[in-house]
Amino acid sequence: MVSTMMLRRAASVTERNVTLFRTARSYAWLVVSGFAEPVLYLVAMGWGVGALVGAIPLPDGRVVSYLTFLAPAMLAASTMNGALAESTINFFAKMSWKFYDSIINTPVNPAEIAFGELAWAMIRGVLYSAGFLMVMTVLGMTSPELALVALPAALLVGLAFGGLGLAFSTYMRDWQDFEYLGIVQFALFVFSGTFVPVSSYPAPLQFVVQLTPLYHGVELIRGITLGQLGAGLLGHTAYLLVVVVLGLTFAARRMRHLFRK
Repeated sequence: MVSTMMLRRAASVTERNVTLFRTARSYAWLVVSGFAEPVLYLVAMGWGVGALVGAIPLPDGRVVSYLTFLAPAMLAASTMNGALAESTINFFAKMSWKFYDSIINTPVNPAEIAFGELAWAMIRGVLYSAGFLMVMTVLGMTSPELALVALPAALLVGLAFGGLGLAFSTYMRDWQDFEYLGIVQFALFVFSGTFVPVSSYPAPLQFVVQLTPLYHGVELIRGITLGQLGAGLLGHTAYLLVVVVLGLTFAARRMRHLFRK
């Protein structure tokens, strides 16, 4: 059971990151760049390619513009990218540069460091996701009410990939290993129903795609923003919650092992 003291110690790790972020001269640019990337993709692909693709049919029989179909997927993908960047590259850098050595000599334990780092990644994710959902609302791709529901769904996607990123980072040997992560990340970005419906893939590829976390993130956010609220969204939510628990559990165990060396 998570105690109040554990939460306070994890919050102290998050607070340190917030303080460093606020004192950095480039913090405003980091926020803007994290929000601008999915918007630029949306403009380039949604309006550019969308003019060639036309409308996209939904499972419930409705037909929406390609821009409306693409937008929630861009939100899910950018949430994945942001969470992985914070929980892999930044986290590995702190591990390599002995950033945590002083922290581990305090009452804060490895599991609390993992929780604190993940909470910091989610704070940044809130800023990016909220800004993107505002753009979607202004452009009429979703309603304000559905955007509010989609925000915690986007954060759940971030938590899932943040937990996975922390776990994978503990197995990284050097900076070159991140090239393999980049390949996997790009494959998820392209083949998770981001740009076309998964039903258009061959059956074997559909099965593989449906096992990946980004597919469930895209389907969850797309279902909410397009008003396709049903029991299927509970399955996507449950899948992502399991990924969060597994990611954090493995990350905490690996960090305990690494700090004992």
